[in-house]
Amino acid sequence: MKRIVKMTFRPDTVGEFLTVFEENCRAITAFDGCRSVELLRSIQEPNTFFTLSEWDSEDDLNAYRNSQLFSEVWAKTKALFTERANAWSLNTVER
Repeated sequence: MKRIVKMTFRPDTVGEFLTVFEENCRAITAFDGCRSVELLRSIQEPNTFFTLSEWDSEDDLNAYRNSQLFSEVWAKTKALFTERANAWSLNTVER
C-alpha cells in the first residue's frame, strides 16, 4: 500500500520542515511495516512537498499514525502549513 501526503508550507518555514523531515525520516522508515519514505518537491510551487511512503498494510500505517512518533512529527510539521494537508492511500493496480 502506498500513501501520498501533500503539504504546502509557508515559504519562510521550508527550511524548518526539511530539518524535521531529515531528523525523523530514519525513525519513520524503521517503523514496523514501513518499506520506504520518499520526499518530493513541486517544481512549480517550491513550498509544496509530497511524501510517498510504502507500507505492508493499512493496519501498519494506522499503527504509525497512532504512535507517539507520528504525534510529535505531525505537531511540528502541521504548525508550518499554509493550508490543510491532503492525503491518499493507494494500492497498485495489477495488470
